[in-house]
Amino acid sequence: MKVSFLLTAQSEFEETIDYYDEQRTGLGLEFLAEVGQALERISHYPEAWSQLSSRIRRCLVNRFPYSVIYEVRSELLIIVAIQHHHRKPESWLTRVK
Repeated sequence: MKVSFLLTAQSEFEETIDYYDEQRTGLGLEFLAEVGQALERISHYPEAWSQLSSRIRRCLVNRFPYSVIYEVRSELLIIVAIQHHHRKPESWLTRVK
């Protein structure tokens, strides 16, 4: 399944990687790996995760307080947000129509 990030989702993902690297060298790469594993799980079982709306789902990231908010369209996985659980958890709503 092809994965595509919304620009805002890509930006917040990169910012979060940088933030974790500032906290401890290599922690950003660990975050990157955990999100990568979440994307793998989603790709294999796209309908298995919690539904947030009729089209949007959420997969929790292991070890970090983040979720991958996504939409599946045919063979395309659209990443709407890499969302922190406690910082504006509903901000992704403005990104979907």
